[in-house]
Amino acid sequence: MIGRGTRLESGGFPHTSPAAHNSFRHRNRPSGSRSRQTAVRRGKRAPMSAEAHASPSDAGLSGLAGGGTPPDENFIQLVNANGERVANPEYDRWVADVTDEDLASLYEDMIVIRRIDTEATALQRQGELALWAPLLGQEAAQIGSGRALEKDDFVFPSYRENGVAYVRGINLVNSLRIWRGNTHGGWDPYEFNMATPQIIIGAQTLHATGYAMGVVNDGADSAVITYFGDGATSQGDVNEAMIFAASFQAPVVFFCQNNHWAISEPVGLQAHKAIADRAPGFGIPSMRVDGNDVLAVLAATRVALDRARSGGGPSFIEAVTYRMGPHTTADDPTRYRDANELEDWAAKDPIARLAALLDSKGLLTDELKAGVTAKSDEVAKELRANTINLPEPEVMDVFNNVYSEPNSALERQKDHYERYLTSFGAN
Repeated sequence: MIGRGTRLESGGFPHTSPAAHNSFRHRNRPSGSRSRQTAVRRGKRAPMSAEAHASPSDAGLSGLAGGGTPPDENFIQLVNANGERVANPEYDRWVADVTDEDLASLYEDMIVIRRIDTEATALQRQGELALWAPLLGQEAAQIGSGRALEKDDFVFPSYRENGVAYVRGINLVNSLRIWRGNTHGGWDPYEFNMATPQIIIGAQTLHATGYAMGVVNDGADSAVITYFGDGATSQGDVNEAMIFAASFQAPVVFFCQNNHWAISEPVGLQAHKAIADRAPGFGIPSMRVDGNDVLAVLAATRVALDRARSGGGPSFIEAVTYRMGPHTTADDPTRYRDANELEDWAAKDPIARLAALLDSKGLLTDELKAGVTAKSDEVAKELRANTINLPEPEVMDVFNNVYSEPNSALERQKDHYERYLTSFGAN
């Protein structure tokens, strides 16, 4: 089963521990997987041809988007908007190990992270956070992909991947610390194998590719995944990262959450074809998946990660989803978004979809609903209390994170600033 979540001892709220997380991943990994160490020699590049790596014949990658501009429904789907299971032999085998208990756990994850998101938004509105980037509507894309990761895989997120952070075992009070202005970091990236949020659009893809190249040099079997939105695909950093990833066959998965809006810019002005269509031009195979279908996202991400770990190089996933809330709490989407569009996507809500599937299997019991509600309420209560009670940072600490070793120039600046503060009666 999926790790159900435990309470942090050092303040915080129930979450999934990194050691226990995702215990159901790869129990029935399809045959054909192999260690990268047998495919890529330490310090040497694997041979690559654009034709070979763009081909849908790659195992599990026949979701590669083809010619013209496909409709949103042209994607890998295992559970439709009505919560009905859709047969797909190629991808079904990648989730064959998912039990009823696992489905309930995925449902709990999505409910809890939505509750965290709602509470964080409320905290910002009440002046406790400077800003917040909601993930409302994108729960399946984040929980499904996050649950596909193994402990040694490394994550390079943007600023919205709080669902992924949750399933990696991170206390999200540490994420809120960033938005409160208490810290520039939030957590130790090596403790959870997840980098801290990247604010510069698309820059994390370069970091992910470089890290993945290092994984190959180290002869390790792990994979790297990096998250970004549809708007980021227009950034040079993302395209440069894909060039290097393809050239060096880096074990990195580019996970694009196409939520249809780059702040107020609709995706139709970003791309006239499916975003997944771009990757083959770099020699990277791609998949287009229903980003509101947690099972399909889990399957697609497992395929791409397994390929990376096996020496197959990079992959690109476009998860078609929708940003139900604002870009950030500084945004007002009613100024540019049609209410009818929002209503159409509300009918595809990822949580309601999984709930319908659970109900059809007789799993959506009163006991399950009560337990999930109780946990999400407890999480929200502890999140609020621990965020409000965060200690304010020491003003002079800003000088402690500039150089690894003190130097005279820094000490002069520190002394000058201390005297400046003292002139106002500050301590």
